[in-house]
Amino acid sequence: MNLFEEGLEFNFAELLEIIIGKGLKIALLVIALLIITPIGKKIISKAIAKASNKEKISEGRIKTLDKLLVNVYTYTLTFIFIVMLFGVFDLDLGPLLAAAGVVGLAIGFGAQGLVSDIVTGFFLLLERQIEVDEYVTAGGFNGIVEEVGLRTTKIRSFDGTLNFVPNRDVAGVSNHSRGTMRALVDIGISYDDNIDQAMQVLQKVCDEFKDDERFVDGPDVLGVQSFGSSEVVLRILGRTENMLQWSAERDMRKRIKEVFDEAGIEIPFPHQVNISKDA
Repeated sequence: MNLFEEGLEFNFAELLEIIIGKGLKIALLVIALLIITPIGKKIISKAIAKASNKEKISEGRIKTLDKLLVNVYTYTLTFIFIVMLFGVFDLDLGPLLAAAGVVGLAIGFGAQGLVSDIVTGFFLLLERQIEVDEYVTAGGFNGIVEEVGLRTTKIRSFDGTLNFVPNRDVAGVSNHSRGTMRALVDIGISYDDNIDQAMQVLQKVCDEFKDDERFVDGPDVLGVQSFGSSEVVLRILGRTENMLQWSAERDMRKRIKEVFDEAGIEIPFPHQVNISKDA
């Protein structure tokens, strides 16, 4: 074997040793990441749950903080993994970080939207304007909040669509889940029916629902709300627990229809009259 072959064999063996050594280090890093990630998430969840028991934090706030801290924890682990990965390949991080700082500064001037997202998200969380599981109108979308992040807010519409709303687009928030909600039912009767009788019948229906656990106040008949082209509109109003107003309204409408049928009170509906002329 000549010197060239010996050198080639030596270089190949050394290269193989380096590849195996670095491969093992990378594998250990990946395994450590896979082990530490779920452990850290469980610790965060337990810590938040323990703090909530002491300070009586709302369930929505707990979910909001849990998802936010888990995201921050995941980003931090990812950054540490990348730094350690560079260390495995013996790369100097100084010039890399310096270059990243210059590039980041250049990007920052053109990423005002991203900065606005983070600032707005910070104040959304600080002022507790919205929380997970609340029904809100924000950024032109209605639905249930699934996650509040520093950059985006996730809102699930009632048709199942998941909307990712940049925080800078949340110019105003309508939170429909703070305090009691209003259950409002408008019902029309014919102009030929007796209004007082109809109101008495409606009040009996309201009395049936006063013991319903969904209602915290009422419901009661307010009176005549408006006059339509073919109907007199009567209004019922009550206050319910959060997110229960729709089910209460549906049940009341069903019961009103049943009672009106028993009392002979007509709910107006469009009629079609066909007139035929004999030839």
